[in-house]
Amino acid sequence: MDNNRKIRVAITHGDTNGIGYELIFKTFAEPEMLELCTPIVYGSPKIAAYHRKALNIEGNFSIIADAREAQEDRVNLLTVFDEDIKVDLGTPTDESGHAAVKALDKAITDYKDGLFDVLVTCPVDQSHLSLEGYTLPNSDKYIETSIGEGKKGLDILTNENLRVALVTDNIALKNVPAAITLERVIEKVAIFFTTLRHDMRISSPRIAILALNPNDCDDRPGKEESEAIIPAVQKLSDAGVNAFGPYQAASFFGNGEFTAFDGILAMYHDQGIAPFKAMAPEGNIHYLGGLPLVSTAPDMGPCYDIAGQGTADPTALRRAIYQAIDGFRNRAYYDAPLANPLPKLYHERRDESEKVRFSIPKKHENAIKERQK
Repeated sequence: MDNNRKIRVAITHGDTNGIGYELIFKTFAEPEMLELCTPIVYGSPKIAAYHRKALNIEGNFSIIADAREAQEDRVNLLTVFDEDIKVDLGTPTDESGHAAVKALDKAITDYKDGLFDVLVTCPVDQSHLSLEGYTLPNSDKYIETSIGEGKKGLDILTNENLRVALVTDNIALKNVPAAITLERVIEKVAIFFTTLRHDMRISSPRIAILALNPNDCDDRPGKEESEAIIPAVQKLSDAGVNAFGPYQAASFFGNGEFTAFDGILAMYHDQGIAPFKAMAPEGNIHYLGGLPLVSTAPDMGPCYDIAGQGTADPTALRRAIYQAIDGFRNRAYYDAPLANPLPKLYHERRDESEKVRFSIPKKHENAIKERQK
């Protein structure tokens, strides 16, 4: 990585009837943001100008036709499309969703050509994402399919104090138990663990794994705990991963046990996301781990109810940019020594102290053994 060059941050404009451009204009109204990075906004000059006029803010930008033309110390707006698209602030439409996907698609193409360093996506409406007649499940899946090269991504909801990922998402609650498998838990924790070490510079991350069933902490562990979660914790531990659990969500969050961990893996959406947002309702971001591209997004939707009113808070977008830059730098610093590793001249002694600290009570282990007889 060239330490003398500012990191090039690609920013997609999101749903064009939402708050994307307002967030971008407000974020880069702060002079220090341009000292930190070189932004390349993937969008439309016409739509940007419409939002700027509707919001009655300066929102200065330089129009470019190619990411290679991006210059430092200015907001570079790359023209993804120049045709007229109706802007109907506050109303989700297929047209506004399609504009969001076109910006993302162009950004992915440019990433493959090495034209920027990190990606930050502005809010979209998942129900209106489509490209050439094909409906996209969400932005993360599109990024994963496009540049993952077989690798799986992991959406991590994060702020300064919490990091939560999910084993299952976007499926009905009735289908969750069948989706909790040994292989899936191990896969998610492995990606989580690697992301915390490489991208967030936590040398030995501790990951708590939540139980699916509420009776996990007594003498009757559930089927999913016995067959998938507990064996996964053991296998991960044997592989040197600091994975602990399973913990019952109510006591884990209610008693403040979460403060002892660097990451939390929940079994389904509301189990992890609901307590996270109850404790930190605003300013959170999504970090997409496990992929070659460092990608983040503010934890917010297009906010149609306030679109065009000038009241949107840019804090989450600003933090998403900070986190993307930090992730890119941390990953580069982590990878640099591995390019020419020194031979190991000693045998490391494994530290088991944390395993004792976060261990599940012995009666829990005995109950499991009884069930397996």
